[in-house]
Amino acid sequence: MKFLKYRWIAFIVSTPFIFGSYASADIWTDSYRLESIGQYQQAREILNPYGKENPDDEFAMLRLGWLSYLGGSYNQSIKQYQKALSLNPQSLDAALGLMLPLLAQQRWKEAEKYGQQILSVAPWNYYAHLRLMISEEGQRNWHALLQHAQQLHQRFPGDATVLVYLARAQRWQGHQDAARITYRQVLQRYPAHIEALQFLAGD
Repeated sequence: MKFLKYRWIAFIVSTPFIFGSYASADIWTDSYRLESIGQYQQAREILNPYGKENPDDEFAMLRLGWLSYLGGSYNQSIKQYQKALSLNPQSLDAALGLMLPLLAQQRWKEAEKYGQQILSVAPWNYYAHLRLMISEEGQRNWHALLQHAQQLHQRFPGDATVLVYLARAQRWQGHQDAARITYRQVLQRYPAHIEALQFLAGD
């Protein structure tokens, strides 16, 4: 009888930890579900209490930074990505994530700085190059964008997005014939690409 009594007490003591584990898992599940249907603010709000209680959880900061970016809360996103980067200065995820809200705020030079830092340790990181091209386009640095896109096309010849940036740089520099050739290459890779179709419709 005593054994049953003590076993029941042990169950009661351990139960909150079991329920707490499930509750913790549920907030992540709910957050991903809400993100999948475009409810970014709600997805972030579910995780906010966890983030406040666990400010040293690197992944929580990354996740909150991403959701803040998707929801248009760019300043908050920057703070959360910077927090993640302070927790792990070697994190490419945090540096890449930080570029997104900076680009959204047209803070081209700041985004470029993080992109160059990434490339210093990962020279052919696709997303860093892509976001750097966005920065170059935002600064209307067509010469740099042209050279960058040409170089990147050599590394990723099957990628349509790189070719789109190359075509834009060619257009803005007045190389219309070269742009036509490049946009045709875009359509080989992405036949429904609207920008390429619209440009070539004038031929």
